[in-house]
Amino acid sequence: MTHPSTAIRTLRRTLTNRRTARKTRQSLERELASYNTPSARLDLDTILARHDSAETAEIKAILHRQSMERIIRTGN
Repeated sequence: MTHPSTAIRTLRRTLTNRRTARKTRQSLERELASYNTPSARLDLDTILARHDSAETAEIKAILHRQSMERIIRTGN
């Protein structure tokens, strides 16, 4: 059986790690949203093409979601 103080420390550490990961992802999402012109997006696509799909999967997923949200919001 785990000691209650150990469980609390583990929970705090887990929550801190999740909060940090969420802030990091939000920062990445904001940065990627700034690539909002065709030429900026082409530059980003060129950069992403230099890396394998495993490395770029998260970025591509964010870009896809942002693109879908933009289409829904603007109808384009």
